[in-house]
Amino acid sequence: MRDPWNGLAAGNGKRVNADGKFNFFWVNFDRDEPGLILKLPNDIDEISPLPKLRNIEVSYIKTSGISLALRLKDNSQREVFEALCLNVVSSAEDAETLEAGHARFVRRTRRWHYLLQGGRAKGLSTEEQRGLVGELHFLRQLVRAIGSASAIEAWTGPLGSSKDFEFPEVCVEVKARRGAAKPFVSISSADQLTDVSGARLFLKVCDVASAIKPEGLNLHDHVTETLSLFEDDESALEALQNLIDATGYDEVDDYADRRWLIGVERDFQVVEGFPRLPSPLPNGIEKVSYAISLTACDAYKFEGDLIKEIVESLET
Repeated sequence: MRDPWNGLAAGNGKRVNADGKFNFFWVNFDRDEPGLILKLPNDIDEISPLPKLRNIEVSYIKTSGISLALRLKDNSQREVFEALCLNVVSSAEDAETLEAGHARFVRRTRRWHYLLQGGRAKGLSTEEQRGLVGELHFLRQLVRAIGSASAIEAWTGPLGSSKDFEFPEVCVEVKARRGAAKPFVSISSADQLTDVSGARLFLKVCDVASAIKPEGLNLHDHVTETLSLFEDDESALEALQNLIDATGYDEVDDYADRRWLIGVERDFQVVEGFPRLPSPLPNGIEKVSYAISLTACDAYKFEGDLIKEIVESLET
């Protein structure tokens, strides 16, 4: 380690690598805070949400244009911070384009976030795996119908949106459940089934069974199958990898034994009268979760082809 910030005056910067593919700079922020920035064009799409690391601020800042920055808030951790920065630069420089390098910057920083917080000892829970399998299954259906770029742009759930998939005129909330479970689905927030102005809202319920057996696909297999559909579009592939990382999935976690099987799929249109909590919630009530009966949803079952509805909405 050479401490690249040593002797760098506050407010100044220097290029990380004179022969580097992208514009990475070591910078010394105000209050003598060491940092790393990647200079980006003004019209680049910002990635959200950004990872949140203890004592390291990750943000977009104004420079001569716009830059993605890492800023260390605890000078006693300079050596570890330098290792993080060098690893981020190395990962980003392996990308073919600046857009892809930008996405790699965020992805690798998020991996450091998991490492520095002690990681996830057991990876995703069984129910988290089930939910991810259900969303990936629907994403693959979308890719085959509208292409990878449009499909990945619509997958907003991992970014904290209230709906899993959002199109200009259609929103879809995906719920994966055990086929043999009681006929209910869990709604984890008041916003999941709220109306969206100018768009129709659908609830997709997918039976996703799990078993400990050698046949079938495990979570890694489902992720790999999804990634394979994006191989011809590097930008969409980077976006997909970033979104999968945001779910908490990590390829190093052990998911080899549990297999996931897709079963019956049912679609419901969420309209007036659909069983859901009112919006807005009564004053003083926050952070609710509840279950709805699928039997009570039968009157709102959508008998058409949901994918076809989405395709037609994009063509109008």
